Amino acid sequence: MSIRKKTAFMLALLLLLFSMGGCALRGGAETGQTEEKNENDQQAEQKPPLPEKLKTNAQGVPILRVYQVDEEETAEMDLESYLRGVVAGEMKNDWPLEALKAQAILARTFVLKFCTEKESKYQGADISTDIEEAQAYDATGINDRIEQAVRETKGMVLSYHRELPYAWFHAHSGGVTERAVEGLNYDGEEPGYTKVVQGRESSQAPEDAKEWTAEFPASEFIAAAKKAGWQGDGELQSLEIGKKGESGRAITLRLNGEGVSAPELRLALGSTKMRSTLLTEAKLENDQVILSGKGYGHGVGMPQWGAYGMAQEGKTAEEIVRYYFHDVTVETLW
Repeated sequence: MSIRKKTAFMLALLLLLFSMGGCALRGGAETGQTEEKNENDQQAEQKPPLPEKLKTNAQGVPILRVYQVDEEETAEMDLESYLRGVVAGEMKNDWPLEALKAQAILARTFVLKFCTEKESKYQGADISTDIEEAQAYDATGINDRIEQAVRETKGMVLSYHRELPYAWFHAHSGGVTERAVEGLNYDGEEPGYTKVVQGRESSQAPEDAKEWTAEFPASEFIAAAKKAGWQGDGELQSLEIGKKGESGRAITLRLNGEGVSAPELRLALGSTKMRSTLLTEAKLENDQVILSGKGYGHGVGMPQWGAYGMAQEGKTAEEIVRYYFHDVTVETLW
């Protein structure tokens, strides 16, 4: 072969190798991009959608129309700003940071769930500061710790199979949590994310949250029982704890042998008086009903004093909320 032909052959071979190498490099880059795209798609599939009726700002944060009860007016604010007042209203602002962050995750989930499924009773509002409708709210309690808790959980919510769960919480479980049907008289099939676990409450919880006793005149007790759906009649002659749930909470109380829903009776009597349905005693004595029990609240989901205790143990906010809810993930929506 002549020198000229050899040179031409070598140039052609080099061009071929370079072309193959270039294709391999491009192919590798494209594969990496595809893998990254697939991972992002999978992550997006885990995230619950935002309520369709809510607008978002330039940062993707939903904008809420909040009816403020004290001012008797509706104000527009982004969800993160509203949330600071909610966390300050629901939990003391000097509590461990990770407990406050856990509360922020649940409170943010609650807001979005509310806006997805419900309408505010205040016309023109998406939600309100009315505790009978939504969550507690205290703008005066916002401090640096509250600000940090909300900031460090920005956009974070609970997700259950790409749906927003009901982010239930209460003050103190009395040592063990409960499922929704038993603890709340939840109307429907038991959600897959509730579970019965040890409450893990801090020893610093007040004594009247751990255990309590309340007395009611028999006439007041009967009136509340009727409000809760009791079908009995006449004077109260006997009282006993009826059916119990997995945690030991009363599902029913039996008045004169007739059952009444314990969660509904608690609300009718006043949830600050009958503090829980985890009853240790229910008796009729000298025309007075005496109830004794453990814990404070319905017992479903996260006990706030449990979040306090777990934060003291060094658990993170995500570890805390995932402990109290079954098969959930924490997703960042914005």
